[in-house]
Amino acid sequence: MKSNASWGIALGVAAGLLVVGCTQETQNNFGRTLQNWTGVNGVLEIYGGEKLVRRFIKIDKLTTAGATQGSGTRPYRFGYGVLDLNLNGMQDNGERAVYFEISDYSTNYVFYGDPGS
Repeated sequence: MKSNASWGIALGVAAGLLVVGCTQETQNNFGRTLQNWTGVNGVLEIYGGEKLVRRFIKIDKLTTAGATQGSGTRPYRFGYGVLDLNLNGMQDNGERAVYFEISDYSTNYVFYGDPGS
């Protein structure tokens, strides 16, 4: 039992030293990685009141923007997905992947894994 506790303490100290030894940029990248919302075939729906106004499909991940200075986050999320122009939930001819950003403050949205996949 004592041996397991010693190994746990040693691993904790080693992990702490690795983090301290990393550059600030590496630590920031690590933090951003932890903030990713990952999923398979995610769907993002944006609402204006009760009406669906935009839908993005086939989203690999929705990421919270990290602060460039300090440890906070920025008040928006971003990602890549197919803009579903006719809101039918399928990728049709002419619908292509685009980059998008959504505000945490003013955007009414729902992000979920596609139940059809």
